[in-house]
Amino acid sequence: MTLSTTRRTGAPHILDRCRELVRPALVEAVGRLHPWHAETAAFSLGWRGTGGEPLPGSQGKGVRQALAVLGAEAAGGSAADAVPGAVAVELIHTFSLIHDDIMDGDETRRRRPTLWKAYGTGPAVLAGDALFALAVSTLAEAPGDASPAAVRHLARALGDLVHGQAQDLLFETRPWSGPGAVLPHEYRAMATHKTGSLLGCAAALGAALAGAPAATVEALDLAGRHVGVAFQAVDDLLGIWGDPLETGKPVHSDLRRLKKTYPVLAALSADHPAARRLDALLSRDRPLDDRAARRAADLIDESGGRAAALGEAHEHLAAARSCLDRVPLARPAREDLLTLIPYLVDRTG
Repeated sequence: MTLSTTRRTGAPHILDRCRELVRPALVEAVGRLHPWHAETAAFSLGWRGTGGEPLPGSQGKGVRQALAVLGAEAAGGSAADAVPGAVAVELIHTFSLIHDDIMDGDETRRRRPTLWKAYGTGPAVLAGDALFALAVSTLAEAPGDASPAAVRHLARALGDLVHGQAQDLLFETRPWSGPGAVLPHEYRAMATHKTGSLLGCAAALGAALAGAPAATVEALDLAGRHVGVAFQAVDDLLGIWGDPLETGKPVHSDLRRLKKTYPVLAALSADHPAARRLDALLSRDRPLDDRAARRAADLIDESGGRAAALGEAHEHLAAARSCLDRVPLARPAREDLLTLIPYLVDRTG
């Protein structure tokens, strides 16, 4: 039997099962694009290289696809109910990464050139726009009576995502310390919007398309948003201390760019001598070289920033579990959600 008909334990198997269920519909949707957009979308999704050659095994984990599928199953529906929602959120996620890479000037992702670096900024912007439009049309054309509500849910998540992206960009213009400094609770709100909105939307769309009551849809949405904050906190840790072979990014990559991430902000807000030394180092307002980046990472750790980010992640994991406890959910899918959620935070890349 195939993965789509056999439930296996363990987060990697859950992700594999859900990807396999969604992949044919995702391929079909991308195939409806203009050939140029289809080519750049396949590159961004990790399916093909710039020459069109297949890249087996290089696609992402499919976290949002899995949350959509499990949301439908948890609500008592079938995995098939969730497929249009899973396709839509994967397309939106890919669109957001394409535009993020352009805004941040990032040249690599998953150890490959980013789309704008490989094809140019103009084609990358167009590819993102095409994926955005395709996501909305895919969801609007979903069978059943739940499609209009699902589109409204996606629209709300998109508004939140863009709101969070704006907050993140504005943080770059603010000082490291003093009255205008970014505080940890502001960063948490940004992460809820930028990262949590789409994770929450994924789980909620699956439930909505399966005909779940509003209380169940909202509980899954809120659980996903908490997972998003935890996911972002861990992403921030990996951006400083992650293994480049796992993350696909240079060591201390976020520090080199003077990016305001949760470990840094938590460290700076601590009443600790190392926090003051860190502030002085970062306030020079120029990119850090290797030695300065290592020094900054040590000061963040010494000030408690690393521990604070881990604590933040686990606090939001607990909150996500509490959300799942508030509503009746089908037991197998609930167990899969409880297996998947900590895996997303314990990852190394």
